[in-house]
Amino acid sequence: MTEPGTDRSRPPRAGALPCLLACMALAAACGGTTSAAGDAAPLDTAAEDGAVAEDGAVADTSVAVDTSVAADSAPADTAAPTPAVEQGRYEADLAFVAAPRAPGSAHWQAVQDLCADRFTALGYAVEHHAYGTGVNVIGKLTGTVAPAEQVVLSAHYDHITGCAGADDNGSGVAGLLEAARVLAAAPHPRTLVVACWDEEERGLVGSGAWAARAVERGETVVVVYDFEMIGFRSDAPNSQTMPAGLDLLFPDAAAAIAANQRRGDFIAVVADASAASTLAASSLTTAAQTSGLPALTLQLPAGLEKSSAVGDLRRSDHAEFWDRDIPALMITDTSEFRYAGYHCHDGPDTPDRLDPAFATAVVEATVASVSTLLAP
Repeated sequence: MTEPGTDRSRPPRAGALPCLLACMALAAACGGTTSAAGDAAPLDTAAEDGAVAEDGAVADTSVAVDTSVAADSAPADTAAPTPAVEQGRYEADLAFVAAPRAPGSAHWQAVQDLCADRFTALGYAVEHHAYGTGVNVIGKLTGTVAPAEQVVLSAHYDHITGCAGADDNGSGVAGLLEAARVLAAAPHPRTLVVACWDEEERGLVGSGAWAARAVERGETVVVVYDFEMIGFRSDAPNSQTMPAGLDLLFPDAAAAIAANQRRGDFIAVVADASAASTLAASSLTTAAQTSGLPALTLQLPAGLEKSSAVGDLRRSDHAEFWDRDIPALMITDTSEFRYAGYHCHDGPDTPDRLDPAFATAVVEATVASVSTLLAP
């Protein structure tokens, strides 16, 4: 995730309370809602029926865990059962990715190669999208019924100099690779695109280049899912903070966080109005409930997604799609509003600080949601 104010294509974010008051006025003018999406109870009530263990870890009741990592294979025959998301595979990929990988470095190249090699092994048609200053790795499984309609699942693979970037965004890349494996097991009516974006930390450059090309070509992108830091959770009271003014824009969500003693134990889904209209956000929240994963949806009122006043909700690759009127959502553990290791600000950002069971549940819920949209 980019630092606040690093997006070179827009003015610095306005995090002050008056800006968010202006947001509320804009929301009212647009006829939008300022509350959390109502298809699922905020912070999910699954904990009440035992889906969350007493020690706060996500109970691994619906995710098959295999600590041995098998070789990737070509997509399975359509008659074969859909494979389960496997925590062991996720952890192995996270362990590999989590090392300094500033663009142009040896490990940046190694992670780029990992994305390309894995997608190829899984049967995706792979493109190295070189756009001048960086390289996106794009995998594509062409749809069987509506090939022109694309559903995109993505994460950025670059990071800053001198920081391992386990959560930011090794957790997202590892989640993307595991989701790509499961989703490749069967054909889908719509086209699935999986993308490892480059240069997110330099101002969302790679995703912006691909989004601009898609618009120029007249491509149809149904929705973009963006994994942006999905690995950290905390059951400690007061471990979750909020951007200034979020309580005014999303009072129900803020109240739910407060009622949960401000524990950072949920995944946040940040969606623009058009993404919500595709049912991407709501189906993801429903799938999260099934996985026993506390989830909170923040649905921006129509027109607000392009405002610098909500800069803290725009600090990843999904914002490049919002700016081009392409539905998109960010799936995040909320970055520095929960995790002190963000950009190594307070200690290293390493895998031992993260919760792989939590991340695995996020991947499982996302796979279920993407599968729904691939078969309209």
